[in-house]
Order: sequence, then C-alpha cells, then structure tokens
Amino acid sequence: MPVQSGNNSAALIALGANLPLGGQPPEVTLRHALALISNETVHIRAVSRFFLSPAYPAGSGPDYVNAVALLDVRICADALLAHLHTIEARIGRTRLERWGARVVDLDLLSHGDSVLPDAATQAAWRALPAAEQTRAAPEQLILPHPRIEGRAFVLVPLAEVAPGWVHPATGQGVAAMLAALPDADKAALRPL
Repeated sequence: MPVQSGNNSAALIALGANLPLGGQPPEVTLRHALALISNETVHIRAVSRFFLSPAYPAGSGPDYVNAVALLDVRICADALLAHLHTIEARIGRTRLERWGARVVDLDLLSHGDSVLPDAATQAAWRALPAAEQTRAAPEQLILPHPRIEGRAFVLVPLAEVAPGWVHPATGQGVAAMLAALPDADKAALRPL
C-alpha cells in the first residue's frame, strides 16, 4: 500500500465499541465516530465491514463491534491521535480502566511508514509479555500499534481495507500476520 503521496500519508485506525450509548447499539456509535473523523486534514478512504468479536481479554465484557478505517491524512501522528481522542471524548468515552468495556475506542494503528518513537522502543513493546501488557501503558505514541499482529479483530478488517499493508518495522504483510494467527481467533469474528 503506498503510504505517502505528496503531503498526504495513509493512516490506519481501529474502531471498537462494546457498550450501548444512549440506548443505541455499538455499531451506531461507530458510525457516528466515523462521521466525525473527516475534516480538512483527515479524509476516510475506506472502511471495513463491522465484525462482532469476543471481548479482549476473554471474559472482560460484552462482545465488541470492530472495524478498521484507511485514512488519507495531512497531519502528524500525534495530531491525528489527539483528533481521535477528541472524538472519543465528544462521544462520551471516559478512560477509567485499561482494556475495559467502552462506548468507543479509536486506536491509531499506523501513520505512513512511521516507526515511533524508534525501532528499538517499538520492538520492545511488541515483545512485551501478555501479562505485562495489561499493566504497562506507554508514555509516548508507539507506531505501528505494538499488538497489531496478535489481534484477529484488527487484522481481519485491516486486510479488507489495506490488503497490501506491510508493517514498516517487521516487514510482514497482512496476509502473513493473519496466517500466523490461531484459526480459532479468526473464526471467533463474525461479520455484523
């Protein structure tokens, strides 16, 4: 997938929600979030289908509705993340618990070919043991998102919108990352 064209970069974001908001199901909230994303510096190029997936970690709440969007952006990664956090707050997300149930979650997966803050830090976060991931939170933006390759609920919809995407730090493509996942993880996703 080409990641740069002129002053534009491609960015990938994951969307998720598993709590109703105002009596509306999570998929309505995700559509509302998508409607708020585009502005003069961010344009949605493609959105995957919505998928139902078990809450992660297992047993932590109701099933999620997940999707991935491919964006054209003319802002840096930190500004895009701030934009996503503003949308989350506007919709009503409060950050009380890491990996807890939520009305909306907008995760920045990648921004162009950026590996942030540097390759060594990015690799360290990718290698973080699962038990430590629930306790540790980075103090800075880590890109690409350090847990892309282990999450079917990200990779399956990502493959729909950017099948040619290659992880700039590992060199792995989406198809290879998907093939490495357990079949049960992929089978747990259901198109909405």
